[in-house]
Amino acid sequence: MPVLHSYFNGLLVAAGLIMAIGAQNAFVLAQGLRREHHLSAALVCMSCDIVLILAGTLGLAVLLQQSPLAMEITRWGGVGFLCCYAFLAMRRAFSSQALGADQQPPRSRKAVLLATLAVTLLNPHVYLDTVVLIGSIGAQQSWPLLFALGAASASIIWFFSLALGAARLAPWLRRPSTWRWIDLGVAAMMLSVAWSLAAPALKQL
Repeated sequence: MPVLHSYFNGLLVAAGLIMAIGAQNAFVLAQGLRREHHLSAALVCMSCDIVLILAGTLGLAVLLQQSPLAMEITRWGGVGFLCCYAFLAMRRAFSSQALGADQQPPRSRKAVLLATLAVTLLNPHVYLDTVVLIGSIGAQQSWPLLFALGAASASIIWFFSLALGAARLAPWLRRPSTWRWIDLGVAAMMLSVAWSLAAPALKQL
């Protein structure tokens, strides 16, 4: 069904982008390992993601519906970016380093929330992933809003899981081999979505 296809495409694209270790993940994981306002940090991350995903998907959807040329440019730009992202994920898979919690004095909830906002909103990759990449792919779906909801679901599931599971899974999450497998899974998901974007256009050639 097109409805479910759009939703699960959003879920897979966002999961692949979010699971790749980055500033947000490292910060939330560190808070979870210290059990220091980790749920608040996760809530800030997912809230920012949801707002940016909706803005990118729904805004670009209107633009692309009015311009077939922009649609094609966005389609192949998205395919190229996804393939590059998959390549980088595969390269990271063989150079991952263990991730641990740094040692620092306890901080207040306000300090943690401000630090989370800084890590999220001052990171240009957040806008590239949510507004540009997720937004451009979502705008091409049959149901852009459901794609955005799928992407938002991935953010909610991931950040809550990371915050809640960090302390219990600390030894497992610190292993480089764990992140190697995660990166390989990210690469597979990115290539799958890239093919789903390119296939309809290739069939018309």
